Amino acid sequence: MNDVEQAVIRAHRDEWARVVAALTRRFGDLDIAEEAAAEAFATAVERWRADGLPPNPGAWLTTTANRKAIDRIRRENKRDGKHREAQMVYDNTPPAPLGAIDDDRLRLIFTCCHPALAMEARVALTLRMVGGLTVSEIARAFLVQGAAMERRITRAKAKIKAAGIPYRMPSADDLPARVSGVLAVLFLVFNEGYLASGPGTDPVRHDLTTEAIRLTRLIRALLPQDGEVAGLLALMLLIEARRPARVSAGGELVPLTEQDRGAWDAELIAEGHRLVRERLAAAAGGVAPGRYQILAAINAVHTSARDIRDTDWSQVLALYDQLVRLDPSPIIALNRAVAVAELDGPEVALAIVDRLAEALAGYHAYHATRADLLRRLGRGRQSRAAYDRAIELAGNTGETAYLTRRRDQLR
Repeated sequence: MNDVEQAVIRAHRDEWARVVAALTRRFGDLDIAEEAAAEAFATAVERWRADGLPPNPGAWLTTTANRKAIDRIRRENKRDGKHREAQMVYDNTPPAPLGAIDDDRLRLIFTCCHPALAMEARVALTLRMVGGLTVSEIARAFLVQGAAMERRITRAKAKIKAAGIPYRMPSADDLPARVSGVLAVLFLVFNEGYLASGPGTDPVRHDLTTEAIRLTRLIRALLPQDGEVAGLLALMLLIEARRPARVSAGGELVPLTEQDRGAWDAELIAEGHRLVRERLAAAAGGVAPGRYQILAAINAVHTSARDIRDTDWSQVLALYDQLVRLDPSPIIALNRAVAVAELDGPEVALAIVDRLAEALAGYHAYHATRADLLRRLGRGRQSRAAYDRAIELAGNTGETAYLTRRRDQLR
């Protein structure tokens, strides 16, 4: 790949959302915005190779994309005999003031993550329209055929149009819930990269975790005062920092207790810790932390310990107690039980885990946690059965390899 093509790719990632958002605001149509932006970037590859980079690549892309959109509208008007309003083509609106494009990107994000859309549609549409990933890249990420992903994105855009989903910021009353919905989409993308669920895929998908972090940084820049945005970014950074130590040379997932902490990314940890300290200061001022902020604080405790034996489990448990009050889900209760095991022993923790049997019967981590507790209690036969069930349910290749090894080490 030559320097010009690399420059276009960088511009694609940095400017794509700006261009698509500006086009959507002007023309009110996601299809037109996406097609015109894609054509503009394709033209950039050809023109910039011959003419060199323009002084302002972002402005060049926006201007070119606007012309492409106008050309398409004219073709459709001529073919169909329809006439759009003159101002749609001949737009004399003065240039947006500095910072307005950021508002456009927020509007685009909220549109793509609208609760009227199914979660899988929100994820696909966000990665395409905001992240600028190609349809084939998104399809590979979620292990579906390109044509199927294309249909998914097309249906999502059609639903936005048919349902009249507005391209605007939510009202002040709706904003917290809508931001929460956006963060849920980004966390879902991150989790799929952190623990890839598809058979035959790499245990960790760095491309997905990187993209989720990049988009969360974008949200953070646009909503700097939102505590949960900061919390999610901190959480992602602290988890991503451990990625170099999470998979062995043989492709086996390495649990936190066995990771080489010297391989962790110190810069990401430092950034994550700074964000957590910011939110702790806000909490001290009376601002109650949300779910992502507490999860980030738990990970900050783990990444502060130089050795697993130095972990402040009492602090971890206190944070989980706080989290359970916000999110009394069985998965949070399961994670809390791990901290209980370190403080009160595996027998106490196992009693907590067993009470979650009905709710988590189909969740591989439930059986893996139970297997480990039974192993620590010397109940090998029961532990083996639990490992067998965890292996059966696990979709991650690295995790399956780790669980299989642990099971085979039982006497």
